[in-house]
Amino acid sequence: MMKKKVCLTTLEFPPDVGGVGESVYRIARMLLELDYEVHVAVFHFNKKRKTIQRAHRQTMEKDGILVHRLKAAIRTTEPYTPSVMIMDYRSEIYFQLQRLYQEFNFDLLHSFFIKETGFLTTLLALENNLPIINSIRGSDLHKHIFDPQQHAQLSWTLEKASWLTFVSGDLFKRAKVLVSNIEKKSSVFWNSIQPVDFDNFATPELVKNLRGMVIGSVGRFRDKKGLEYLLDACAQLTKENIELTLLLVGDFVAREQEYWQEELKNSGITNRIIVTGMLSRGEAMTYLPYMDIFMIPSLNDGCPNAMLEAMLASRAIVGSNVDAIGEILTDGVDGLVVNPGSSEELAVA
Repeated sequence: MMKKKVCLTTLEFPPDVGGVGESVYRIARMLLELDYEVHVAVFHFNKKRKTIQRAHRQTMEKDGILVHRLKAAIRTTEPYTPSVMIMDYRSEIYFQLQRLYQEFNFDLLHSFFIKETGFLTTLLALENNLPIINSIRGSDLHKHIFDPQQHAQLSWTLEKASWLTFVSGDLFKRAKVLVSNIEKKSSVFWNSIQPVDFDNFATPELVKNLRGMVIGSVGRFRDKKGLEYLLDACAQLTKENIELTLLLVGDFVAREQEYWQEELKNSGITNRIIVTGMLSRGEAMTYLPYMDIFMIPSLNDGCPNAMLEAMLASRAIVGSNVDAIGEILTDGVDGLVVNPGSSEELAVA
């Protein structure tokens, strides 16, 4: 009997750094164990456009999974209208996605990220009478809903999906604002992670620089992470003569680098902050056992793997009451839950 073929579409997949990529890899491995033939199509969008290149596909096998990295052509390095650039990118990626389907004849499509991959994957599914699952992530719908020009595309993708999955109840609630009748084809469930033995990790080099109480956070730091409020809370604690180190495991997204460097400089606690820079998931987890408190003050965040990993490491956790953070944590039981955007509550916690 021939195996059923599933194609997952995503913007990231290991070795790319990102929680969604880790989730896609975990799901792909589960499908392999269920005896599916699993393909992953990774959409690449080069915003910098520094060099001319043909559209091309790179295919390799990773742990039994066929990974196809789809790259659009860059025919000019000169700037041109963003809307035209996006249309060119989508049409080229869609052509490559069609070629993949013609070559492998998939039985099911499953997209991660409703806007960037969901639209094109749903279009391919409808044109070929295939079932399509769209998975809605935290950095996805929470962001794009604030652009009214995206509402028609978002609504169409939600309406046309065979099934929808959401990583938090807040995301599901937000999707129903756009399309109210999706309850009968939707599931809400949190991310999960693979168990790890923290005793097997080597001691990270920067641990020798930690002083006092170590307050830590992990991720690609950007607007939604609420880092400003964590900086203010730590500054308040130092005024109360509490010795601490703020350990930020990760780096800042490129477009916000200047903003965050200025925030760190103006925080008043620059000498108490350690930023590791970009790390792999495995490297980032080596720092968790050295945190006294794991703080995740996000303004919205889907279901962050970093918090699940901190729970696995038995860290004390303080998180904001948004998305799956507030759904998973019971205040005073699994951790302390604070209102988003409150430096005062973070400092008290």
